[in-house]
Amino acid sequence: MPAAPRSATKPRSTPKRATSFEPEIARAFGTAIRAEREKREIAQDQFALLAHVDRSYYGKLERGERQPSLALMLRIARALGFTGAELLTKVEKTLAKAKA
Repeated sequence: MPAAPRSATKPRSTPKRATSFEPEIARAFGTAIRAEREKREIAQDQFALLAHVDRSYYGKLERGERQPSLALMLRIARALGFTGAELLTKVEKTLAKAKA
């Protein structure tokens, strides 16, 4: 029995997965929190303890390799003496400077 003819359609490509990671925003967040931490002359590992964040994860946040959850962002803001809104304003200003 002869083989069934192949269809002329292209093979299906795998659809791209949606992601919530925004590299520019993650970098702006990291730059903003690093600047504020350094203004206070607090070592990164000491600040991570103050904010109740794992030290290595906090380093990734400052480098823009990770994007914080809302709860984590609020803990960091509190440790810096800011409200969440004040911290987000600083992040937005940092982002605007980076785009300029």
